[in-house]
Amino acid sequence: MHLPRRAQGLTLIELLLFIAVVGVALAAMLRVFVTATAASADPMIRRQQLAIAESLLREVELMPFTWCDPDDANVARAADTTGCATQVENSGPEGGESRVGPSYFDNVNDYAGFTMNGIVDITNTAIVGLAGYKASVAVTNTVLDNIAASEALQITVTVVGPGDDLVKLANPIRLQGWRTRYAPNAAD
Repeated sequence: MHLPRRAQGLTLIELLLFIAVVGVALAAMLRVFVTATAASADPMIRRQQLAIAESLLREVELMPFTWCDPDDANVARAADTTGCATQVENSGPEGGESRVGPSYFDNVNDYAGFTMNGIVDITNTAIVGLAGYKASVAVTNTVLDNIAASEALQITVTVVGPGDDLVKLANPIRLQGWRTRYAPNAAD
């Protein structure tokens, strides 16, 4: 028996059409692989941003929140700013204080407006691999449930990863925490 010519193979048009369809499918699959590969570093950057923000928020929250500067003799007993012997605690650092010394931040309020371009530890040593990150701290008085605004602070730490635009804040991590005043201590 003789087979018809159609059953003996592919025509040139059918072969070209097959190659075109497979080429389009491969191009679509490659685009997915390229996108997945390009985005694979993002989780590492996000984790580093989160670690920086958590560390800085913890550092700020562990500071005292008192009416008087911690160097004031009446810091433990002052019930308001009139109880301070010499120095009332205000927003922002006082008299040359900084996070890295030589006169260190000693109160939550000292961190208000703090910024860091390139992450450094408390001894001002740059952390390897974190030079492209930026961090900032905002400290504002806030009403917290039944606690007056003068007695509670909202702390917001913002960390921007490398390559992000500070103006747009394209991909920041923001962590918030709250701190309440624990002074005055019991009178002596």
